[in-house]
Amino acid sequence: MHIELKSVRKLRIHWPIPMETMTRLSRGELSALEADAGIARLLETLQASPELGGFGNYHHVFESSAGFEGFTVAEGANPTLGSVGQRTISPTFVFTSYFDAALEEPAVHQLVQRIVEIHPWEVPVIEVSGPLNVSSSAAQAISAPEPTQERIAS
Repeated sequence: MHIELKSVRKLRIHWPIPMETMTRLSRGELSALEADAGIARLLETLQASPELGGFGNYHHVFESSAGFEGFTVAEGANPTLGSVGQRTISPTFVFTSYFDAALEEPAVHQLVQRIVEIHPWEVPVIEVSGPLNVSSSAAQAISAPEPTQERIAS
């Protein structure tokens, strides 16, 4: 296999999850991703985005991790979780995928807007990187086999 570098941009989304989903994921229950209505909606939205996660013969490629995110709600906020002045720790699902670095900015903004529209937080944490390189397989040119010569014993 021949590996090449592909210029991409990274999309990373932080998504709150209930403690029950976090517990199930920590036990290795991958079905918890589809059972969680919020994550299922996120994954459906992203799967409907053909510009995401293309790696040759692999489509909709993503990475995920579960962890915790902390924040303190400031005056004037309308939080989904926590209250003003309170330090809050939230179980969080982090979704990471990539898209071609050549994708035009209006299309990138549309992609982010689709996520913002379904995200449960007042201010979603969505990261979009500048161009970076990731490994990608490239089909090697297959040359014709050398003709074989038969040996005949004399």
